[in-house]
Amino acid sequence: MDNPELKCLAVGGQAVIEGVMMRGPSCLAVAVRNPKGELVVRDQPWRSVWERVRFLRWPFLRGAVILFESMANGMSALAYSADIAAQGLPAEDGKPAPAAQEGTGPSLWWVLIPTLVFALLIFKGVPHVVALGLDAWVGGGHGTSGYLFHVLDGVIKLLLFVGYILLISRMKDVRRVFAYHGAEHKSIAAHEAGEELTVANARKHSRFHPRCGTAFILYVIVIGVLLYMAVLPVLPPLVATGWLNQALLILLKIALLFPIAGLSYEVIRLAGKFGRNPLVRLMIAPGLAMQRLVTREPTDDQLEVALTSIATALAREEANRRAKAGEDVAVPPEREQIFADYAAFRDGLGGWYPGRAKEPT
Repeated sequence: MDNPELKCLAVGGQAVIEGVMMRGPSCLAVAVRNPKGELVVRDQPWRSVWERVRFLRWPFLRGAVILFESMANGMSALAYSADIAAQGLPAEDGKPAPAAQEGTGPSLWWVLIPTLVFALLIFKGVPHVVALGLDAWVGGGHGTSGYLFHVLDGVIKLLLFVGYILLISRMKDVRRVFAYHGAEHKSIAAHEAGEELTVANARKHSRFHPRCGTAFILYVIVIGVLLYMAVLPVLPPLVATGWLNQALLILLKIALLFPIAGLSYEVIRLAGKFGRNPLVRLMIAPGLAMQRLVTREPTDDQLEVALTSIATALAREEANRRAKAGEDVAVPPEREQIFADYAAFRDGLGGWYPGRAKEPT
């Protein structure tokens, strides 16, 4: 895959259970190490909603689209990796755990949607109420019309987020996911540097990356504070009842997450494009520092999984490019293969993406 266009291709990823998911412009790939030590690789075509609704890719709108698509893709990949990790392990009755059944994915939304709503209410509601109390105690009780409230609101959100990360990082399984997160960053950095996707090349790169989703959350908090400072002080009371007015303001702040996500995404894009600029590096420094909490140095076998995932995504993107260029290439639908180890995957990489279609017999 020496195509210069492929070397410049933007790829994003996410760590999952014992694996890594990578997303290219037109495909998704997930590589997971199963309990036997084998590499299970799944790749499939994918299209963003903005390919069908073009205005959603406009600046300041695309951030919200990417946020929700990333959540959906990430949850799907996480469920898939959990199924792979469970295969061959003993169940409660001592028998091997059953393989994943088709239809598992849609039921995931019954868990995801309530969890997301609850998280938004906690992440928005608790800081709002606590900030009101602190503002009344130390700031004279100006509430949402004063700047102190919004600073307190942002600080409490940041403390909640950091506290949550520190709490879950005590779990062994989460620490392994954080190591795969570091492997994901290193493999993407090797790709962006135009290097061959080997463990040695990925190992030398930093486990921190300016386009990390953790930095995105930090920017959402900071930009949210600035936007709320500009909007809420000049907003008249929505209703006369005090507690109901505060509840409506919390819902308004949730709705404002859409433009906030859009602005935050533009900051992430700026960081990725001009990451060597001293001013941009200063701006993204807090996001990089935050990644110390959610990444760990990966082992070589974890790097192998991440490299398998990104190589698979790039291979499918290359196949798509060749097909669009008019070459006689058949790009298959979703598929899954199992490799004994990373060496076997690399040996088979030449045939991993489709070659010329076979002549009919």
